[in-house]
Amino acid sequence: MMLSASVEIARPVAQVWEFYLERFVENHTRWDPDIVLEKETPGPLTVGSTIRRTNSRGGAPVRGTMEVVALDRHRSARMTIREGPRETHGQATFDSPAPGRTVLTIGADMPWLDATADTTPIQNALERSASKIKRLVEETYPSP
Repeated sequence: MMLSASVEIARPVAQVWEFYLERFVENHTRWDPDIVLEKETPGPLTVGSTIRRTNSRGGAPVRGTMEVVALDRHRSARMTIREGPRETHGQATFDSPAPGRTVLTIGADMPWLDATADTTPIQNALERSASKIKRLVEETYPSP
């Protein structure tokens, strides 16, 4: 099951990309405090980079990993998230509807969820994260 949230940010794609992807590990807890990340692979995030993650959203912490599986600079990123037997496919896209504006869409494909699952908490978390990312990016990079 695929869930996503989009937000329009009043900053250029390059700034949103830098904040969200180039500083992903550093900034992630700022928009989602239930997930703590620690980089395993040195250097910038590239295809094949791995990240350890601890997810405490459901109560007891669940440890897992993330692997960057695709990057298209300033356009999209995909990661595979593994927590126990579950594998989730996360993605982010960066679109520019006008100069100095970015539509960021973050999402997750969770094949382990079936059509009867209550996805409201996950959808709400995605929307909260998107809203926080917008606020944080706009605070971090002064408007021109």
